Amino acid sequence: MADVFEVRALTRPRIWSACAVAVLTDGLQLLLGPAGWAFADEILDVVAMIVISSLIGFHPLLLPTFVLEFVPIADLLPTWTGAVALVLALRRKSRAQIPAAGNGTVIDV
Repeated sequence: MADVFEVRALTRPRIWSACAVAVLTDGLQLLLGPAGWAFADEILDVVAMIVISSLIGFHPLLLPTFVLEFVPIADLLPTWTGAVALVLALRRKSRAQIPAAGNGTVIDV
């Protein structure tokens, strides 16, 4: 269970897969409409949260998206796609700010 919170390496297949899951989930929820079918939206949300977290690692921004999907009209917004894009952008930004080891600029005392 501890590896769920592990930050995954962002490889191209993981990024593309996470984006595909997010877009597919948002598209299916849009097709289901605002009322949805009996718990189909909720099942899609649970599956999306698990699959996306396993692909790119857990991020706190995924939790509000998961909760927001239970609000009847808000589930028509592409929240999973937006959340995955934001998490990927934040992870890339944080990775770019970490200096590479061995370049001589970091002094460890």
